[in-house]
Amino acid sequence: MNPSRSNQLMPVILIVIIVVVSVAAIVALARTLLFGGSESTDQVEQPEQNALVQTTSDRSVRMTIRGALTADEEFRSYQITISPSSRTMTTYAGYLERQIDTVRLDNNTRAYEEFVYALNREGMMEGDQLEGEANDRRGLCPGGKILEFETLQNSEPTESLWTATCNGVKGSFRANSAQISAMFLEQIPQGPDLLRNINER
Repeated sequence: MNPSRSNQLMPVILIVIIVVVSVAAIVALARTLLFGGSESTDQVEQPEQNALVQTTSDRSVRMTIRGALTADEEFRSYQITISPSSRTMTTYAGYLERQIDTVRLDNNTRAYEEFVYALNREGMMEGDQLEGEANDRRGLCPGGKILEFETLQNSEPTESLWTATCNGVKGSFRANSAQISAMFLEQIPQGPDLLRNINER
């Protein structure tokens, strides 16, 4: 082979090799940025499940139960909020939510983690949030209860689902409301006493 011809081909071969390596590097970088490396989409949790099982100090979960619609003097509701540092239950009288009783207990991250993972396994946030008129609960289920379940960050809702005990009222909540509400109530040992007192004030 002619040495001068070989010398002429070497720069061309080097350029081709550099271009191929550069393209492969760009493709690998793009895949990493777009798809998070080798993590498959099957391993990615749903956004609402992510919010539910987060255990940082700014996270919490809340259940609110509104009683049957009646005179303001007799209307009752209550709320239970669980966070990594506290457990709170408050009962209310009237539509303006005059506080009847409140209990605030300490909590810890390990207990909170067990609780929210149990809620997640029961499918607490697997429903689809409703919008507009479909999400308007005013006047719904006048003879029964409306139950609302929320995930919160810095005390602000990030996801909110609801259901009602009246036949024919379809909310956004899909899990077993009796099971989930019992799990919340079990976090407050004084809860049954507060519920017994709710109609005595």
